Amino acid sequence: MTQNNKEYMLEMLHISKSFPGVKALDDVTLRVRPGTVHALMGENGAGKSTLMKCLFGLYTPDTGEIYLNGQAIQFDNPRQALDAGISMIHQELHPIPHRNVMENMWLGRYPQRKFGPISLVDHAKMFADTKKLMDDLQMEINPKTRVGELSVSHIQSMEIAKAVSYNSKIIIMDEPTSSLTETEVAHLFRIINGLRAKGVSIIYISHKMEEILQISDDVTIMRDGKHVGTWLAKELTIDLIINRMVGRDLTHRFPPKNNVPAQTLMKVDKLTSTFPKSFKNVSFELRRGEVLGIGGLVGAQRTELVEAIFGLRSVASGTITINDQPVTIHSPVDAKRHKIALLTEERRVSGIIPTMSVHDNTIIANLKKYSNRFGFINYALCRKDVDENIARLRVKTPTVKTLIANLSGGNQQKVLLARWLLTEPDVLILDEPTRGIDVGAKFEIYSLIFELANMGKAVIVISSEMPELLGVSDRILVMSMGQAAGILNRQDADQEKIMRLATQFV
Repeated sequence: MTQNNKEYMLEMLHISKSFPGVKALDDVTLRVRPGTVHALMGENGAGKSTLMKCLFGLYTPDTGEIYLNGQAIQFDNPRQALDAGISMIHQELHPIPHRNVMENMWLGRYPQRKFGPISLVDHAKMFADTKKLMDDLQMEINPKTRVGELSVSHIQSMEIAKAVSYNSKIIIMDEPTSSLTETEVAHLFRIINGLRAKGVSIIYISHKMEEILQISDDVTIMRDGKHVGTWLAKELTIDLIINRMVGRDLTHRFPPKNNVPAQTLMKVDKLTSTFPKSFKNVSFELRRGEVLGIGGLVGAQRTELVEAIFGLRSVASGTITINDQPVTIHSPVDAKRHKIALLTEERRVSGIIPTMSVHDNTIIANLKKYSNRFGFINYALCRKDVDENIARLRVKTPTVKTLIANLSGGNQQKVLLARWLLTEPDVLILDEPTRGIDVGAKFEIYSLIFELANMGKAVIVISSEMPELLGVSDRILVMSMGQAAGILNRQDADQEKIMRLATQFV
C-alpha cells in the first residue's frame, strides 16, 4: 500500500503474534473501508481480540504493518491509539464502580478550570458535556449516578458513549450487545448507523450472526489465528458463516435432545427478596433430568433470584425444599453442601481468578475433596481431575499451568464449568452460559447440558437469547419486574408468548 491510497481507512497487513506456547496470530490481514461496519468473526481463540489489541496498542505485533489513512502507524499504548482516533469498547467491562458516570466518562481528561497557578476539575462543564452526549445518543443515564448502581446494560451504554466522546474515526466494539435487550440493540444500531453516516468505521466483533447480517457491510472470518477470508455481508448466510468459522458443516445449532424429566428435586415457594424492588413471591418446581430455562427482559431480576437460591443474596420470606426436605441457604457454602452450583453471569467479575492458573481455577471450589485431615492437598488427584475435565470440555490452553487470564472468553467459561462439575452438583445453575461464546463452543456447552440432564441432574439456564431458551429448555419460567409471569412447556413456547409474559408487569 502506498501513502496516497485512501481506499481503506485501516489496513493491518500480515500481522503475527506469539505468546509462550501458542501462536495467536499467523499472517493475518484486515482491511476496513471508511464509513462501514466491518464485522470480525471466528470461534473463541480464533485471534479476534488479540488482533484488535495489536491495533489498540495493548500488544506489539511480532511481524506485520498497520496503516491508518495511508500512514504507517505503531502504537505503544492505548493513549496513543485514542489520540490517533481509534477507540475500543472491550467485551469485559471494567468501570470504576464507586465513581459516577461522568467521572468514568472523562477519566484521564477531566476539563480544568484555572485559578492562577492552580487547576481544578470543572465539574459543571463535565456534567454539561456528559449530559449533551447522552442526549445526542438518546441515552437516559444521569451523569451523576454512581456506576455501581447501574445495570450491566447501562454500563455497556456508558462505554459506548465514552468511545463516541473521543470523536474517533475507528471504533472497535467487542461484543457490544452481549448485555443489551432487543430494544437496546435496536437503539445501538441507530447510533451505529449515525456514526457510519458521518464516515466513522466500526469494527464489530460478535457471535450473534443475525446481528452481523443486519448491521454489517463487510465480514472478515478468522480461524485458529489465521485469516479465512473477507466477504460482503449481503453475500453471506448464517450457514455459510458457520461453515467458514468452524471449518465444518454445523447444520443444527443444538444437539439432539432426549433427556426425560423425572420426579421433583427442588421446590421454590413464594421466595421474596429483602429488597423491595427485587423479586417477590416467586414459585417453581425443578425436576431431575430437566433443563428449566428462565427468560425475561433486563431488570426482570432473574440473576437476583438464582443468586438468592445460591446464598449470595438474602431473602425476606419463602422456602426452598430439596428432596422434600426444607433447606436453609445463607451462603454459597450452604448451597454447595446441598449440591447446588452456580455459574455466574459475569465471569471476569465473579468467576475467574485472573492471577491464578487454569489448574487452580478449576479446583478452587472443591479443595475439601483434595485435602486430608491435616490440610495437605493431594496434587496428583487434583491434576488427574483437572486433566480429565479440561479434555472433556475441550478447553484450548497451552498447559493447565497457563494463567486463565490468557485464555479466550469461551475457554475461560469452560474452565468455570469444569470447576463446578468437580463439585458433583445435583442442581447446576447457569447464568448466561454462552454469552460472548462462538457457535462451536455453544454447541459443546449445549451438549454438556443435555448430558447432565440425561444423568439425572437438574439444570437451570438463564438466557437473554430467545433461540437458546427455546432450544435447550424443557420448560421456561418467564420473569417480569421481579415476578413469575408464567411457565411455558417446551412444545407450547414461542418467542411471541415469551415476550408477552416478559412484559406482563412492565
